Amino acid sequence: MTARAAVLAVDVGNSKTDLALVAADGTVLGAVRGPSGSHQAVGFDRAIATLGRLSAAAAGQAGLRGDGTFAPIGAFCMAGVDTPRDERRLRRALQRAGFVDELILRNDSFAILRAGAAAGWGVAVVAGSGTNAAGVGPTGRTARFGGLGDISGDYEGVGQHGLRAAVRGRDGRGPRTTLETLVPAHFGLRRPADLTDALYRRRIAGDRLREIPPVVYAAAADGDAVALGIVHALGDEIAALATAAIRRIGAVRLDVDVVLAGGLVRSRDPRLLAYVESKIQAVARRARIVVLDRPPVIGAALLGLDRVAPGGVTAPEVVDRLRAGLNDERLERGRVPA
Repeated sequence: MTARAAVLAVDVGNSKTDLALVAADGTVLGAVRGPSGSHQAVGFDRAIATLGRLSAAAAGQAGLRGDGTFAPIGAFCMAGVDTPRDERRLRRALQRAGFVDELILRNDSFAILRAGAAAGWGVAVVAGSGTNAAGVGPTGRTARFGGLGDISGDYEGVGQHGLRAAVRGRDGRGPRTTLETLVPAHFGLRRPADLTDALYRRRIAGDRLREIPPVVYAAAADGDAVALGIVHALGDEIAALATAAIRRIGAVRLDVDVVLAGGLVRSRDPRLLAYVESKIQAVARRARIVVLDRPPVIGAALLGLDRVAPGGVTAPEVVDRLRAGLNDERLERGRVPA
């Protein structure tokens, strides 16, 4: 099996896992999408069991034996690899599982960076249920951030700010805004207080606040000043992460790709992207904004392929073959139920 599958590529988020077995020439042998294998979301034992089950499914899809070691190299890019302790514990657990001979373990932001940066180095910023970033310079210098939520200084999120603005606008603590009506209406409710009560009583799950950003973007597009302020606040956070990383990897004067990913940028809201670009280019004039349009598991695969490529850089034809064969449609076709 190891003669055919060069890399086991894994991208783990808090809501899903994408996994692929890839040959040295970039051919995708098997690709699956399944439930989260994040230790933060499901615990260590269940996370490792999930990764084993998905690896076996990808191997079976490729007509390969689905037990034991799946590939010589495994590139695991995982949400929750935020502290040295996290990394040590995950590394030990994955090594005990024996999925691969050689293990590459990174935070999931590095998969986003490698998937979207044309030169293989640059900066990645994730803006989804949380925010995080990573940077790799042309000399290999890296930049990381805490990624632990508000306790590590991270942005709270557009959903939380949209609800906060709606509540405060209605009760007089803040300026009036159309969000007072639009946010509760999204959940079939009339007033912000009704939504607060439903969240408090858990009739509506708290994680559904991630549904609010499109409502905020639409209100901003219609000229709501409060909503536009929330969009700009998100833009300020994305730009702050990006410019801090650019400085730390020594790329202020270079042609550096800034790869954006996550639910809050996937809509490609033009106001948000234009604002972010202006803020970043005020610091790094030659920076280029790239909104990731492919699954980050491609980046994990490239990190593994780089390890075996001559000179440590995957050949362009191999990259092209990988990108042609690994997309959301392919991953969805191989979906493994929870």
